[in-house]
Amino acid sequence: MRPKKVDHQHLMEGLMSVLRAKGFEGSSLMDLSEATGLKKASLYHRFPRGKQEIAEAVLDYVKVWNEDHIYNVLINKDLTPQERIALVIENINALYDNGNSTCILKAMTTEASLPTFGSQIEENFRFWIDGFKALGLDRGFDSAKASQLAQEVIIRVQGALILSKGMNDTSPFQQSLNQILKMYR
Repeated sequence: MRPKKVDHQHLMEGLMSVLRAKGFEGSSLMDLSEATGLKKASLYHRFPRGKQEIAEAVLDYVKVWNEDHIYNVLINKDLTPQERIALVIENINALYDNGNSTCILKAMTTEASLPTFGSQIEENFRFWIDGFKALGLDRGFDSAKASQLAQEVIIRVQGALILSKGMNDTSPFQQSLNQILKMYR
C-alpha cells in the first residue's frame, strides 16, 4: 500500500500545532504523527534526523511566513504606511487565531531548545524587528525610536498572548493589536 500523502502546508501546520502546545522537549513522535495523520515511519522518511529536523523545518516554514506576511508587507512602498500596518495587524491576528494560539517562537525558547534553535528563532524575530523599524522610519520616527517601537511590538504581542492564554480571554491580545495600530498611525 502506498504511503498517505499530506500536502506541505497541512504537514507543517500539524507539526507546528504540537510544538506550540508542548514545546520541543514535550513533543513526542507519536504526538507529531497523530497531528499530521502520518505514521512515524513516514515522518522519519521525510525527516531522517527525527524531531530536531522536524522542528527546524517548522521554524523554516514560520520564517517564510514571517517574511511574506510581516516583513514584506511592512516594507512594501506600494502601500501607504496605514495600509501596511492594517494588513500586518490582520496577519498577526490570523497567525495567532485571534489570540487563542501560543506563539511557536515562544514555545521553542526554553532553556533546552535555545542552544539548538536559537539562530532560527532570532531570524524569525529579526523579520518583525526589521519590518516594523522600516515602517517606523517611513512614519518619520528617528532610528532609535523606530527600533524601540519595533521591539515593543514583539513585547506587546508576546505578553498579550501569554495574558490571554492565562486568563482564557483574548481581549488583552485584541487590545494589544489596537495599541500597535495606534503606535504607527
